[in-house]
Amino acid sequence: MPHGYSVDKPTVSPGYFGALGIRILAGRDFTPADRAGEPGVVVVSQSVARRVWPGLDAVGKRISMQDDPGPNDWLTVIGVVNDVVQDEQLTRHSTIYLPYLQTTSPGFINHMTYVMRPAPGSGNVAPAMRAALREVDPTVPAQALQTMDQSMMDTIAEPVFQMRLLATFACLALFLAALGTYGVLAYDVTERTREIGLRMALGATPGTVLRMVLGRTAALALTGAALGVAGSLMLTRVLTRWLFEVKPTDPATLAAVTVVLLLAALLAGFLPAQRAAGVRGLTTLLLRD
Repeated sequence: MPHGYSVDKPTVSPGYFGALGIRILAGRDFTPADRAGEPGVVVVSQSVARRVWPGLDAVGKRISMQDDPGPNDWLTVIGVVNDVVQDEQLTRHSTIYLPYLQTTSPGFINHMTYVMRPAPGSGNVAPAMRAALREVDPTVPAQALQTMDQSMMDTIAEPVFQMRLLATFACLALFLAALGTYGVLAYDVTERTREIGLRMALGATPGTVLRMVLGRTAALALTGAALGVAGSLMLTRVLTRWLFEVKPTDPATLAAVTVVLLLAALLAGFLPAQRAAGVRGLTTLLLRD
């Protein structure tokens, strides 16, 4: 393994990947045959395979956990699995999985978690799990028993709260921006009533006036969106910790936000534009004169 390369090293039993739905990309899962006395084996995550053996098939390769490995410290890779998220930072960690039946060092087992995938329609299996644990060792209590959905929500509770708070402020900012756009355009239409009336008197149609006001609205919105995108690109480092599998500079996301801003601005400018399109040219000129 490359010097200084840090990875997670959980110890798991056969069936762990299937229970958690972790896809095996190459090779195989652990089996009861991978026990003490047999050749040492490991399963690595995809990022480890790409880092240690770039462009090669990792299955069958050998790897060691020691900085200065001896002849008995080498382990054979029997499988490659997907990288998974296992902490509240929502980051995919490089992982080397060790078989429980071959683990002799207590340092690799500082706590134990049982994972079970019940059959559909099984109902509440918690009492059966507690009973099975008592049969193995009555002195070991089940400290926490929860579904995977509950475990995931506990893990991501803080990021979810932060994102909901951020989304609330974003919606409020969008509303205030639309309200401000409406106010600016309503004032602009009032100030240009004489000009609009003159255009109507000279043959401009309501549709022409409507397009003129909405075009001005779109120009203002696009200018604001461009400034907003530039500002967001400067804040990418702040945003990264709140994003999961979305890059702060993702073109699709930036384009979608721009479209939302443009639609909100056009909606806010529609009423002033409609009022401008309803101006009667001759009547306006007589009133202002």
